[in-house]
Amino acid sequence: MDTVIISGGNINSDFALDFLNTKTEAQIIAADRGYEFCRRNGIVPEHLVGDFDSMSEKAAGQIHGDVIVHRLQPEKDDSDTQSAVNLAISLGASRIWILGGTGTRLDHVMANLELLEYGLTRGVKIWLLDEHNRISAEKKNFRVKKKEQFGKYVSFFPMGGPVENLTLRGFKYPLTEHFLQSVDTGLTVSNEIAEEEAEVCFTKGCLLMIQSRD
Repeated sequence: MDTVIISGGNINSDFALDFLNTKTEAQIIAADRGYEFCRRNGIVPEHLVGDFDSMSEKAAGQIHGDVIVHRLQPEKDDSDTQSAVNLAISLGASRIWILGGTGTRLDHVMANLELLEYGLTRGVKIWLLDEHNRISAEKKNFRVKKKEQFGKYVSFFPMGGPVENLTLRGFKYPLTEHFLQSVDTGLTVSNEIAEEEAEVCFTKGCLLMIQSRD
């Protein structure tokens, strides 16, 4: 099952609505203030998750009757977005896209980046999306087609420890069996796909991939 989580960070309405038009069969879950975006744009999510500490009183008082509300205690271990991810997984999601997971609160952005690897441990692929970035975590070799990439640039970062024997083929700046650590990620920032298809290989670790555009 495909699921879109609409969280409470910055959302470019035009980008988000265009993306949602490509996911008309996906289940939609709003996370706390993300419901305000839904309400403004006539979207009725199947589920709403949160402690509602960041949602306006007006929005909280106008929750659509068809929405299943999962009210969380303010004193909780998980963020609203992680609770939404856990709910999506429990409902059978195999792929999750998070809108509104980036923005000015860098602490929330960091927590959401961690969710990408968390999803892999649960057998679920998660993407963070905004109008400038598409972000994912990878734990096995993969390919990226130039015609399907998001934006012009592709950057890679190690998550939770080094990435061993990282090899990049088909990129403007190739790499061969590199031991990628957080201290030398300048090597893997703002790369570009040079061929019709690029290949990313490594033998150990978790790789954060950020496809971006200006």
